Amino acid sequence: MGGVAEAERPAQGACEPSPRRRLRSDAERNRLTVLNAARAAFAEQGVEASLEEIARRAGVGIGTLYRHFPRGREQLVAEALVDQVTQYVAAANQALQVSDPWTGFEGFVEQICAMQAADRGLGDLLAMALPADERIEELRAQANALVLELVRRAQTAGRLREDFVGEDLILLLIANTAILHVTRDDAPAASRRWVGLFLDAVRTRGPGGNLPEAPSSEELRQAMVRMARSRGCAVPGR
Repeated sequence: MGGVAEAERPAQGACEPSPRRRLRSDAERNRLTVLNAARAAFAEQGVEASLEEIARRAGVGIGTLYRHFPRGREQLVAEALVDQVTQYVAAANQALQVSDPWTGFEGFVEQICAMQAADRGLGDLLAMALPADERIEELRAQANALVLELVRRAQTAGRLREDFVGEDLILLLIANTAILHVTRDDAPAASRRWVGLFLDAVRTRGPGGNLPEAPSSEELRQAMVRMARSRGCAVPGR
């Protein structure tokens, strides 16, 4: 009997995971749990959601959160929301496949503003810059290039004001973020009305009045960096 029991017992280390492998697995599970908790918290509360609250939702201590995300909020925001920014790029790509230039532009504007409404974290992120995170800024650059092509197509077709520039769309996203922040709970249709007014204003109907000069890309970049700092997502002075 003793010999059979010994024969059935797995050799030491043959089937049991090593302590080091188990530790790596546990650490990765904790990291993913924190990311999922962060996505949920940012979607509900915006990127200023408490890191302590995120750690509590994940069932870990705040020290564990910082161990996985040593740059704190900035790193956690970038990694938690990279999929949503990827969807932003995909929306621009899909809009370029629409045969009618105005329909493609209009649908894109409505879609990204609806994405902002569905996820407060994404709404915040689209209105600020994270220059220290190359992935997010590369995705943002891809989206900007696609949006400029959407603008060019609609203007060439004579459907979008000739003085419309890409920075006007950034202004729309910033304004929509503020409107959603104030009205989300009490007047959820306010954002859709604002987007409708915006599209009505930029659609061509023959000669129109001149718009005030648009802010420069650098001015908007500085404003978006300042927004990131105010949300605790950038190191002061960077």
